[in-house]
Amino acid sequence: MSNETTMNQRKLAMANLKQYGMMIALFVIYVIFLILSDGKNAAPMNINNLVMQNSYVVILSIGMLLCCLTANVDLAVGSIVAFCGAAAAIMVLDYHIAVPVTFAIVLLIGILVGMWQGFFIAVLKVPPFIVTLANMLVFRGLTMVILNGQTKGPLPQDFTQVGAGYLPQIFMQVGGTKIEILALIGGLLASVVLVLLEIRSRRNKLKHNFVVAPMWQVTAKMVVIIGVLNFITAKLALYMGLPLVLLIMLALIIIYSFITNDTVAGRQVYAVGGNVNAARLSGINTDKVMFWVYTNMGLLAALAGIVLAARNASATPKAGDTFELDAIAACYIGGAAVQGGSGTITGAVIGALVMGILNNGMSLIGWSVDIQRVVKGLVLLAAVTFDLYNKRKSA
Repeated sequence: MSNETTMNQRKLAMANLKQYGMMIALFVIYVIFLILSDGKNAAPMNINNLVMQNSYVVILSIGMLLCCLTANVDLAVGSIVAFCGAAAAIMVLDYHIAVPVTFAIVLLIGILVGMWQGFFIAVLKVPPFIVTLANMLVFRGLTMVILNGQTKGPLPQDFTQVGAGYLPQIFMQVGGTKIEILALIGGLLASVVLVLLEIRSRRNKLKHNFVVAPMWQVTAKMVVIIGVLNFITAKLALYMGLPLVLLIMLALIIIYSFITNDTVAGRQVYAVGGNVNAARLSGINTDKVMFWVYTNMGLLAALAGIVLAARNASATPKAGDTFELDAIAACYIGGAAVQGGSGTITGAVIGALVMGILNNGMSLIGWSVDIQRVVKGLVLLAAVTFDLYNKRKSA
């Protein structure tokens, strides 16, 4: 075995160690709050709330991961979420535009906002930190302007279905307990799809002589992921079934996992984050990569704005406050490297779940918002420190 192959295997092992470590941490954190809350966080209603309340973090973390892979972040996403949610509410309530048309327009607005940021970053070469910091202020101010500082609502039911509605339901009585069957079936089908995607990805990597993780590691990872997925769907089956927003999240996870793992565009993002000069010399249009990454972030921020407004049945000037911090924290907690070039969609989702369980668990046991921020800050600091320690050790 060559030294290069051995080194690549060690790098892969370190990356897997961090991702698997976060899976273990996710389980440990959940068990701790299970004990502290006397089992309240395992109640079917709470699992349902956990999915719905943290859907925006998952959506944003998927887009934010691509920014982190380029060794950058987007500080404007929280303000864009608020702006797009406000625009949607105004179009529906004030201008009586049909809900599907409103959604299409708002998603287009998100794309245009992303292109606006991408123009400054990719064409004018303004650092992403400065561009997104400026736009965080711009779009928060625009949200206040278009809402006139007031809450806009309530939104109609066909709008709120996106964030608070459920997929078709088929209930059965089993031993005196009402169970929604489609939720159980959905969990099993999603498990099969995840396994098939993992097998396909592994075969493609082997076909192109890429270093892959040992089979036992992949198996352990899939067992944990499938176990968590079916635990969630089983709990949802005991409540109202599958929330519509869960289907949206699963679709995004599958789509963006495919993009990052199996497309040229996705591999280019990793290349730019790994070494931007080497990527440029190898023929990659790095400006184009940065442009579409931030355009994509605008699209997902708009989607998160629609989901949040639907969940709250209204749009408020303070909507999306600190969302960018939750999304960034989710990516780094989930294994994204601070220097860029390393991270996975699965890891970002795990990080988002960690943030969600922390928020939910601390709220259930009555911890104040101030203490919650301290805990989340310490978790983020620990994750980044662990990443930097591993890199120095491997170097």
